[in-house]
Amino acid sequence: MSEKSYLLAIDNGTQSVRALLFDLDGNLVGKGKVELQAYYSKQPGWAEQDPEYYWASLGEACKRLWAQVDIDRSLIKGVSLTTQRGTLINVDAQGEPLRPAILWLDQRQAEVQGKIKGPWGWLFKLIGEEATVDFFRAQAEANWIAQQQPEIWAKTDKLLLLSGFLTHRLCGRFVDSVACCVAYLPFDYKRLQWAKPGDWKWQSMPVRREQLPELYKPGERLGSISAAASQHTGIPEGLPLIAAGADKACEVLGAGGVEPQTACLSYGTTATINTTRSQYLETVPLIPPYPAAIPDHYNTEVMIYRGFWMVSWFKQQFGLREMQRAEELGVEPETLFDELVNAVPPGSMGLMLQPYWSPGIREPGLEAKGSIIGFGDVHTRAHLYRAILEGLAYALRQGKEKIEKRSGTRITRLRVSGGGSQSDAAMQLTADIFGLPAERPHVYETSGLGAAIDCAVGLGLHPDFPSAIAAMTRVGEVFQPNPQAQRIYQQLYTEVYQRMYQQLRPLYQKIRQITGYPA
Repeated sequence: MSEKSYLLAIDNGTQSVRALLFDLDGNLVGKGKVELQAYYSKQPGWAEQDPEYYWASLGEACKRLWAQVDIDRSLIKGVSLTTQRGTLINVDAQGEPLRPAILWLDQRQAEVQGKIKGPWGWLFKLIGEEATVDFFRAQAEANWIAQQQPEIWAKTDKLLLLSGFLTHRLCGRFVDSVACCVAYLPFDYKRLQWAKPGDWKWQSMPVRREQLPELYKPGERLGSISAAASQHTGIPEGLPLIAAGADKACEVLGAGGVEPQTACLSYGTTATINTTRSQYLETVPLIPPYPAAIPDHYNTEVMIYRGFWMVSWFKQQFGLREMQRAEELGVEPETLFDELVNAVPPGSMGLMLQPYWSPGIREPGLEAKGSIIGFGDVHTRAHLYRAILEGLAYALRQGKEKIEKRSGTRITRLRVSGGGSQSDAAMQLTADIFGLPAERPHVYETSGLGAAIDCAVGLGLHPDFPSAIAAMTRVGEVFQPNPQAQRIYQQLYTEVYQRMYQQLRPLYQKIRQITGYPA
């Protein structure tokens, strides 16, 4: 009998960092998890974290994994890394951080100075996209740092994503995966590489090409685990570090949603709907698809910025009773929150929620706000909780229809992963609202599994991505639509939800003018 092989995937999300050990059949063999303080704020709207905190937590997660599993570490064939997207870190030539990391949740904005010059400037003016370009420039962390902390910018040898920072700590090289490049950086999403010298993005921020890491495709070797990293983490020295992708890209791969007809829903802090395709396709004009965790592929993503963050918000504001009861009973709080959902009929007795708790760029626009309509005296906390879940599913269904319209490909299957997928009630109402079977992957840690698949293919442990996906991913539970609930949701979606934003948009604009919120 041949000896077993294992793959180590490190997943540094927003809420926790996990060290995950998988076998070649996609089974989770061991897990070390460290909860994270997501960020701290020195000023309203800021979201920062100490980069050393991430590195220390990664080391601790590995130690917890080794304490949990009893295996010969020489059977681990390789390591891959997946992280939260859009979190940026300024480092010096030795890779030491110069300031706190700015997280993807950060809302500060840079001052937009001057116009984009030359043919690009004329083109944006001609097609009426100057506001979109200015939004990109305002959001670019590099611009804020150069304007507000010029002494830090002057010392910045490299501007790294969290993935690039941790990769440098693991193998000592300034390298990163193409599939991690989701941020306000001079990246060419169509060609899946840093932008060419004449691209307008170099005009839009002070970043120089030499400040960015070398990029490798998913499955390519980034380097080897260094002696220092081995001492910090317990990972065997010299193990190959294989390029994977950002957490959402790896989640899609780990859920097995790689056919254009399959949509992957991620019920995480940010809720998303993604399809994978080999052709570049903008679901919303000028908003690019993101790099997939499969080389030379794209994820067409529609994002609900504060998706299941809203569920956490509800639990903090209204769910203390269930949290305390769950602790007394020794059960997961989700079990009791599912009871809340199931106590309310489909449609929440007409309570409708639109989950625009954070503004968008275009659809919805910068003025967008969340809304809840249809309150009556019958409504309770349970109705509000169900309405949150329904509102998220409506918004993601709208995303599905945008993808279908732009791509000409009909979506026939749903894979649902992320924290929210652990709720049977959320899975069922998703199937009902979409009118499609909702499939839960066999393992909860889908982003870690996606990184492990990249590692397996990169090392030749599976010959290619189709065979690795077939071997390592499978469907766990399937939730079929309930025809009666589906009829109610179809009417509420088409006759109420789809009209809410356009009807309320003028009022959102007035709110913004009067209060200045959102800025």
